Amino acid sequence: MLQLESPGAVAAPIPRVLTHPAVIVGVIAAVIGFAGSWIPSYWGDEAASVLSASRTWPSLGAMLGQIDGVHGLYYGFLKEWMGLFGTSEAATRAPSAIAVGFMVAGTVVLARGFVGTRIAVIAGIVAAVLPRDTYMAGEARSYAIGAAAAVWITLLLVRAMRSDASRWLWLAYGVACAGAMYLFLDLGLLLVVHGIVVALLSRAWLGMWARAAGLALLLAVPILVVGAIQREQIGFLVRRRYATTANVLTKQWFGYPLLAVIAWLLILTAVAWLILALMGRRPRGARMRLTVLALSWLVAPTVLLLIGNALLSPMYNIRYLSFCTPAAAVLVALGIAAIGEAVAPHRQLALTAVIATGLVAASIPVYIGQRTPWAKDGGSDWRAVSEYVQQNASGGVVLFDQTTKPSRDPRLALDIYPSAFAAVDDVALETPSVDRPRLWDRVADNADVASQITGASQAWAVEARHGTATPPDVALLEALGYHVETAVLIHRTTVYHLSKE
Repeated sequence: MLQLESPGAVAAPIPRVLTHPAVIVGVIAAVIGFAGSWIPSYWGDEAASVLSASRTWPSLGAMLGQIDGVHGLYYGFLKEWMGLFGTSEAATRAPSAIAVGFMVAGTVVLARGFVGTRIAVIAGIVAAVLPRDTYMAGEARSYAIGAAAAVWITLLLVRAMRSDASRWLWLAYGVACAGAMYLFLDLGLLLVVHGIVVALLSRAWLGMWARAAGLALLLAVPILVVGAIQREQIGFLVRRRYATTANVLTKQWFGYPLLAVIAWLLILTAVAWLILALMGRRPRGARMRLTVLALSWLVAPTVLLLIGNALLSPMYNIRYLSFCTPAAAVLVALGIAAIGEAVAPHRQLALTAVIATGLVAASIPVYIGQRTPWAKDGGSDWRAVSEYVQQNASGGVVLFDQTTKPSRDPRLALDIYPSAFAAVDDVALETPSVDRPRLWDRVADNADVASQITGASQAWAVEARHGTATPPDVALLEALGYHVETAVLIHRTTVYHLSKE
């Protein structure tokens, strides 16, 4: 017999961990990151992730021996994840949203250990809405997981530097740093950041840090060798010229100028507070140490990549510094706190809330823009192209534009949404990517397969935008006796339907 609970009964208490500020803010961040992440179409880098993770293990191993070896750990994880949850945008981007939740939670835990709950929660809120964080939360790449690893490894360093800490924590720290480099090679820059922090704040631990860093580098030798051997895969950076003032000061973390100006003013306020502390006009304590840590974390990796980019070889990309966003969030929060402290105590909370709310509001336009159908890579429209072909093509051959760079090749629409192209014949395909140790398919020149085209009554050409000029593939088909029935511009891709009737 069902027995109803008496009116006076007390509900079971909520587990304490679920009410921890870090958990609450982290869950909110994960939800924000995941919401709408399925709306934009895949783009080139995500296609590399999904197609690599779709291979068999032998095929993936063969590919990693030639290219993208530094992403092998992530591709292996994504392969297992996709086996459980599928290959949709929502499924493959969910791990990044979850990782941002862990990153934000770690940011709160780290800051709370130095400056208490109020500033820590502000830092978590800032981290949850920074455009770099909300972008990588909705992308099937390893950057979000790397950022989460960075903040928890930093927290591990801080714990290891306590006088009552076990020396085993230093071993764990070294192993964790090595593991992070297998996830994303540039996370090795954390060792430099941490070395600076230990040297500035607690030199007594410099020897332990050096030994742990040495262990990390020793364990990371295989991935460092792979990165060196395959360094040509980032040769495209030579042509992109990413190392610009606008990228470093605006796009790297803040998305657009208005938000960047607000954030940098708050960061400079935190720096001003640090200068006053060093002059003895503010208390030297945990808050000063947190400011030094965050400032080192924010500045050192960027400076090192820019120097290397200028003197050695191209290596700067705004995405490569995504793991520094927790530092940006902490410094912004410290700046907000410093401004709040400049007014009467009874007004501090209200002023802090107003500034934090303004920052969140300034982030909203970027966030909305990131959750639109054409948000990736300047307007990737592969899913819409695939849906159009699936709805309209009932046979014939299909040609894809071969004049674009590989990551924007319209053919990737077929590779990543294959069922949509089931009704058409991909005549240029020679070897699918899964059967070769490279990222993409091997294809014949469209002009070389003309003999395989002429027997079809219909043809489709999926072309990057060519202005008013006739795309080469369309001109080829017209020379073979086809005429254009329709030309539909999806967004930046035009789908031509031609026939011989």
